[in-house]
Amino acid sequence: MEQDHLAESLNDLLTNVSTMIRGELQETNNVLELVEKMNTRVAEEYKGFGDVASGLTIFVEQLKCKSGSFDEYVQQIDTIEQQVTEFEAVISMLDKYVSLLESKVHSAYQIPPP
Repeated sequence: MEQDHLAESLNDLLTNVSTMIRGELQETNNVLELVEKMNTRVAEEYKGFGDVASGLTIFVEQLKCKSGSFDEYVQQIDTIEQQVTEFEAVISMLDKYVSLLESKVHSAYQIPPP
């Protein structure tokens, strides 16, 4: 009778350990399923980002093509800016000569400066 009680206790112990291990494995399995679903969702998000990046790459290439057609105009504007700078320098020099000439005329004819 005591052996039956010992066998029954041992059987209960093994059943409880088996149940505990099964529960732990089920919990691990649930976590792994959750991680798998999360990975799938993240992969879908990154695929969307890849699509956006591809679209942006195409858009940038189109902009480069369009901006290339403006290079000629940019060069013309740079040339005009350079000519304006040179023209301003000539005007400044002429202004100095005119002022000098006016002062000589005023002193030659003894006209008081304005």
